[in-house]
Amino acid sequence: MSRRFIDREREIGLLEKRLESESAEFVVIYGRRRVGKTALITEFLRRHGGMYLLARETSELENLRRFSERIAAYFGDDVLLKNPFRNWDALFEYLHQKSREERLIVAIDEFPYLVLSNKSLPSILQEYWDTKFSEGKLYLLISGSSVSMMEGLLGYKSPLYGRRTGQLKVEPLDFFSAREFLPRFSMEDFVRAYSILGGTPAYLLEFDDGLSVEENLTENYFRQEGLLYGDVEFVLREELERPRLYFAVLEAIARGRTTLGEIMNETGLERGTVGKYLSVLMNLGIVRREVPVTESKKSRKGRYYIDDPYFSFWFRYVHPNADLIETGNGDMLTRLVMKDLDEHVGRIFEDVARQFLLKIKDKLPLKPTRVGRWWRKGEEIDLVAMDEVEKKALLIEVKWRHLSERDARKVFEELDRKSKLIGLDGWELHFGIIARRVESKEELRELGFVWDLEDMEVLK
Repeated sequence: MSRRFIDREREIGLLEKRLESESAEFVVIYGRRRVGKTALITEFLRRHGGMYLLARETSELENLRRFSERIAAYFGDDVLLKNPFRNWDALFEYLHQKSREERLIVAIDEFPYLVLSNKSLPSILQEYWDTKFSEGKLYLLISGSSVSMMEGLLGYKSPLYGRRTGQLKVEPLDFFSAREFLPRFSMEDFVRAYSILGGTPAYLLEFDDGLSVEENLTENYFRQEGLLYGDVEFVLREELERPRLYFAVLEAIARGRTTLGEIMNETGLERGTVGKYLSVLMNLGIVRREVPVTESKKSRKGRYYIDDPYFSFWFRYVHPNADLIETGNGDMLTRLVMKDLDEHVGRIFEDVARQFLLKIKDKLPLKPTRVGRWWRKGEEIDLVAMDEVEKKALLIEVKWRHLSERDARKVFEELDRKSKLIGLDGWELHFGIIARRVESKEELRELGFVWDLEDMEVLK
């Protein structure tokens, strides 16, 4: 498909809100590699004008030379073209002079590469911001893919702490926005594709919706030179100091070891080490911690899951079978995956159902203040939406399969039984089903809410 700009209107709106001010603005954009930060920045510049400067992992003088060329071209400055900047003071002073009276948007992408070659750059930028930029009309955007480094630049120990006027962490797209990348897939096949790729734009662009999911796995994923095959290791090695041990933690979670104790036993790592690694992975948006929805976040019943479908799929299927890809037998791995894929999809479909529920929240008989899974002593409810103000709750079972009317009625009976265990006595309770397909939906709606892929398809 064409690389048109999809969604991100909320993020564009936040950037445009800062543009409305007459003051200087310093906005920091960060997020994992491939999530679409550059596309967001270039779309913002396309709409409002400005200068895009892309840093590279090269010498300081080389980056200054390249920036000089871009700035000279932007302003038509032949003198600068022949006499490039030799230091950051010269570049920042030039931008200050150009933005004293008129709004100037400047975006510096992959800013951490510049810091690697000159550790004092944040201090230099801080001085210019405090003494010059803040008095003018510069709109400065800095962006980076190293989440840990960018958050370090925002931390209280950084010279830039307190200088930014806005920050934006770019996350993968949600299920319904990601759908626009592969519109020719049926909704059922797109759920499968989403369970493999997640909502990262660069990964979605690797699939061809003119092929089947199975064909895409063989031709566009399970190849040694492919982006989808190699990018997990690339991203993690860029972010983490000891990726081998993080891999062990992620492998354990992918194998269904979801409690802290289970992960410790599987990896042989100490409690403090596992806790630290899980915290880092949660900060990167790769792992999430869940507690029963009726409990506080401090509950000791927490479970850990790989939050991003792309990472979940990779650690479940690709990493353990890398030898098949390395020896050119990706088609064999495809056959193995397709036999088991619906079980993996079932787990991801629970999160899709959660996103669906939040998308239609205005049509529910309650205003959810909390949505999550509930479990206790072997009993589990896939989704519980709670309105803690009005004391109302919606209990939902999620099924990645075709339900007959009889099957669905049994699900409602089970929900009624479990509702007496959840501890919401005196609350107004509603029941619901979200499944791949449900027969006789209209008749079943006298028992509760019923949705399937057909209902999701009509959402825009």
